[in-house]
Amino acid sequence: MTIFNFVFKRFFRKKSNIILLAVLPVGAVFLPMGEWLPIPLGFQYYSVILLFMAARLGGIIMEDRTDKTLLRVSVAPITHFQYLWQNLLAYTLILTAVNLVFIILGVMVHGGDLPSPALLFILYTVFTMTALGFSLTWYTLFQNKEAAFSALGGFIVLMAMLGGVMWPVEVMPEYIQRAVMLLPTYWVAEGTKLISTGAKIEEIGLPIVVMLLLCVAFLLLGSRRRLS
Repeated sequence: MTIFNFVFKRFFRKKSNIILLAVLPVGAVFLPMGEWLPIPLGFQYYSVILLFMAARLGGIIMEDRTDKTLLRVSVAPITHFQYLWQNLLAYTLILTAVNLVFIILGVMVHGGDLPSPALLFILYTVFTMTALGFSLTWYTLFQNKEAAFSALGGFIVLMAMLGGVMWPVEVMPEYIQRAVMLLPTYWVAEGTKLISTGAKIEEIGLPIVVMLLLCVAFLLLGSRRRLS
């Protein structure tokens, strides 16, 4: 787990990373209740915040390419899949701690207006893995970090709009509703909608399983790219 430990050390050396993980979630907690979902807006949009945080943290791929770390990885007894997996595991633990703080603050601010905090924590934690897997794989497709991040930012906004985070999927044409089921934002939005209407844990099982499968698919796709 050498890469896993190295990720932690490098992450906490940059104060900008810590500020990023503190400002966005804390600010989202204080947003008011939503209109079309009976849940505070901050929790409705939190999946988008997770995607942007994952995009920022996933930039490690580009840094490793620039400083020749990936050249050393390529000659070490470790596969690209293991490299991506250990990065994902390290950042998942970091963002899971952020999720926990976000949920606790949400309970303190919104009280009984926040439905099923435990289920929301489970949903966000699973989506965190999917978001990180997507971001890590995305960066393997680019050579330039700025271009990769700019394109990813636009794609995140598009996924949020089409995936049911900004408005109900049902308002879009049926063929689009079917297509967006391939997006991780669709499944986290579906899970959020179910939880906001009082669903049990078994009822959000499908969104959780699909997001886990998407995470594995992203890692497998990314592992097929040579990162040198």
